[in-house]
Amino acid sequence: MKLIEAWKLQVDAQNPKHKVLIRKLKSKKRKEIAALADQLHQVVFEEIDCLDCANCCKTIPPILNDTDCRRLSKALGMKEKDFFSKYVRIDEDGDQVMAQTPCPFLLANNHCLVYESRPRACRQYPHTDGNQFAENLNLHAANSKHCPAVFHILQRIDKQITSP
Repeated sequence: MKLIEAWKLQVDAQNPKHKVLIRKLKSKKRKEIAALADQLHQVVFEEIDCLDCANCCKTIPPILNDTDCRRLSKALGMKEKDFFSKYVRIDEDGDQVMAQTPCPFLLANNHCLVYESRPRACRQYPHTDGNQFAENLNLHAANSKHCPAVFHILQRIDKQITSP
C-alpha cells in the first residue's frame, strides 16, 4: 500500500498518539531528535512524491512575510499593493497568509505556478529535515493531519524510540 493511502486510512486514529509522542520528544536531546528525524525525512521522501498529494497547498494557507509578497508580486508582474489586496489576508494570529485555500497558484497537476518564487513557509514545509524538526516540534502533530510524510516520519520515530 502506498504511504499516502495508508496515511488517509490512519490519520485520524493516530493523531492523539502523535501528540503524546511530541510530548515525549520534548524531553529528548534536540541533537538526537534532529539526527533521527533527518534520517527518516530522507527515507520517507524517497517513498513519497509531494506531487501525488499537494494536500498542504490544498488545506494550509502559508504565512507570507514582506519579502515573500515582494517576490511573488514581482513574479506575477503585479504591484505589491495589488498582490496584497488580491491574495493576502491577516489571520486570527495577526499573520499575513494566503487569502484562500486551496492555494490560487496550485495547478490541476499539483504543480505550483510560482514554484521558483514560492513563500519561505512553502520552501521549508514540512519542517522535518535537519534542525527544523526539533525547532518545530509543536507543529508536527497538527501537520501530520495534512501531510503524509510528517505522519510517517512520526510513526517511524515512535517505533524507533519505543522499540526495545
